[in-house]
Amino acid sequence: MSILFSPLSIKDITLKNRIAISPMCQYSASDGFANEFHLVHYGSRAIGGAGLIIQEATAVSPEGRITPGDLGLWDDRHIEKLTGIVRFIHEYGAVAGIQLA
Repeated sequence: MSILFSPLSIKDITLKNRIAISPMCQYSASDGFANEFHLVHYGSRAIGGAGLIIQEATAVSPEGRITPGDLGLWDDRHIEKLTGIVRFIHEYGAVAGIQLA
């Protein structure tokens, strides 16, 4: 078996394989809020078997966004949808990461 498909442990996190999805700016959020597009985008990579999925640049303040379509974490209301996406990713055995901006 190729090493690509073997597990990888980093400290207390184990990836089921070495396939990682790098963050890709999607510019599809509204006021920082994730939507169904994000669930489908990240969820399909999890269903496809990736071991690690890193969410796109997510701003910790509105001023930290590259565009108005960037995801955000500056408001507690952003958490609900992001939590659902992470839960879905975990259901398919992938590890969720995030790129903070």
